[in-house]
Amino acid sequence: MKPKGTHNYFVYITTNYNKTTLYIGVTNNIEKRLYQHKQNIDNAETFAGKYHCYNLLYFDRFEFIEHAIKREKEIKKWRREKKNNLISSFNPEWRFLNDDIN
Repeated sequence: MKPKGTHNYFVYITTNYNKTTLYIGVTNNIEKRLYQHKQNIDNAETFAGKYHCYNLLYFDRFEFIEHAIKREKEIKKWRREKKNNLISSFNPEWRFLNDDIN
């Protein structure tokens, strides 16, 4: 078991190249998860694969999985405009952040 304070859970938002579709997810290893999304391109059985959502736009770190899951569910219920505002407040240029998380 990890010592208290060393857990990392992430809520993240990815998109396709044209930024027309958003995918919201939660993970404890964001680098590995982004790699998995990219490997699933054209896999119609997964939402991220079907819509090519592997470009990271937003992420937030949580110490406890329960908090991350609660936030993920909250964001998923939002309208697109509110999601766009969240992304813009974190990443005003909507740059793909995949290479920035190492």
